[in-house]
Parts: sequence; C-alpha cells; structure tokens
Amino acid sequence: MVMMAQDPVTLASQADKAAQSAQSGFSFFGARTDKYESAVELYTSAASAYKLQKNYREAGSLYEKAAMIQKTKLNEPDDMANTLQEAFKAYRKTAPEEAARVLSLAIDHYLSKGNFRRAAVHKQNLAELYEELSDRRRAREAYEAAATWYDDDNASALANKLYLKAGDLAALDEDYLPAIQYFEQVARQSISNNLMRYSVKDYLLRAGICHLAFDIVGAKRALESYRDLDPSFLAQKEYQLLNDLGEAVEHSDAEVFAEKLFRYDQLSPLNSWCTTILLRIKNKITDHEDDFS
Repeated sequence: MVMMAQDPVTLASQADKAAQSAQSGFSFFGARTDKYESAVELYTSAASAYKLQKNYREAGSLYEKAAMIQKTKLNEPDDMANTLQEAFKAYRKTAPEEAARVLSLAIDHYLSKGNFRRAAVHKQNLAELYEELSDRRRAREAYEAAATWYDDDNASALANKLYLKAGDLAALDEDYLPAIQYFEQVARQSISNNLMRYSVKDYLLRAGICHLAFDIVGAKRALESYRDLDPSFLAQKEYQLLNDLGEAVEHSDAEVFAEKLFRYDQLSPLNSWCTTILLRIKNKITDHEDDFS
C-alpha cells in the first residue's frame, strides 16, 4: 500500500506513468486493468496527501483523474461517483464552481440508475453550496429538484423541508406566487401529521406574508382559506398578526403596521426572512403614503 505521508508530486507522477503504461499496446488485458487500478490508487493517495497540505484544488483535480479512469477504463461508474464526491469535498474549500461541476456529474450518475434518494441528498448539498455563494437562483433550482426527487422516493418529510427552503428563496427574490404555493402545499400535507401539525401555523404565516407582499385582495381570501384548512389557526397569534397587517396594508397605514409588528416581535421574535419581506411591505405602504402627501 502507498503511504499517505509520501510526497504528492511523486505519487501523482507515478500515477501518470501507470496510466500511460496501461495505454500502451504491449499490456495484456489483465495487466492493463491492474495498471489502471494502480493509477487510481496512486491518484487518490496523492489527492489525500495534497489535502493534508491544504492544497485542495490539486487534490480535487487528482480525484477527478481517478474518477475518469474508473469510468472510462475500468467501467466502474459507482466507484467513479464516489470518487467525484471526494473531489467535491476537496474543491469546495477553494474552488466552489469546480465542486459544483463534479458533484453534478455524480448526481447525473445516480439519476441514470434511478437512485433518486442519493441524487436528492447530493442535490441538496449542491443547493447549500450555491447558498454559500449567495446564488439564490441556482440554490432554489437545486432545492426544488432535490425536493421532487425525495417525493419520488416517498420521502415526503425530507421533500417538504426543501420545498420550504425553495419557498424562502423564491420570496427573497420577490417571486411570491411559487413561494406561496410551496408554503401552502407543505401546510396542507402537515395538517394531518401529528408530528408536523404544530408547525402549520408557521407555514401559513410565511404564506400569508407573501400574500401581503403580492396582493392584499388575495391575502384576505387566503386568510379565510387558512381558517378552513385549520380551524385552530383562528386562535393563533400568527392569524391575528396577518389579520392586523392586512388591515394596515388595506388602509395604507404604515404606523399601525409597524406597531402591530413590534408587539408581535416582543412576544415571538421574527426571523430575518420574515423581517426582510415585512420591511418591503412597510416600505411600499410608506411610498404609497408619500404619493398622496
């Protein structure tokens, strides 16, 4: 076995030579396979050594070389996908776009085999990477895809978690209708689940806030439908907040809007997502007041 402590440059050079030797016309089939397997081992050992030196880009590149041999020379697509995951982990440190590229290749492999659960897990990892890059569009697309694949694998709880993430991102991009659809969809699916029922009021609050940001008439209709979906919602402080804010928006009263928010926030502090969307609504009211002042 190759020792991890060896020089990665030497190991990579040995891997190149093993791969080149396997390609020569003088190798029997069995010997050629052995050489390719040796090249893979040397490339992965070199990659591990580079990781110890914190040279993550070079590590990722060598994992990629190993993966391509596994795919094209050894006909080991499952091993290729596993090695690409190692490349993703290495690239993620310093080359996130390269990380996204190699993980996408692994995801494509799992999809081709119908392994939706594993594809979903890694698509979620990809979405989280895009969020770290502040790329909301690609993060949302990845969350939506992963959620769909979880659904295809009958993992509705995992799917709903990602639909909520997609809804949050859609709303931050002021794409409120899809956000509303996701929040209401998860609320409907959760209402009959004893473990999830307590969270329904939070999902309806998020949907209601998006309605207020989009259309006050639609917000009032939505609030009525939420009472039908969950009669207990009428007694919740989230319902009262949406009702109070709706009246403030309808009357273009920014002062009342701010007062109701402040009182609610004193009891149940609002998260940054809620405050971002609600601040937009308040600013729209203020702009409307200025137009008529």
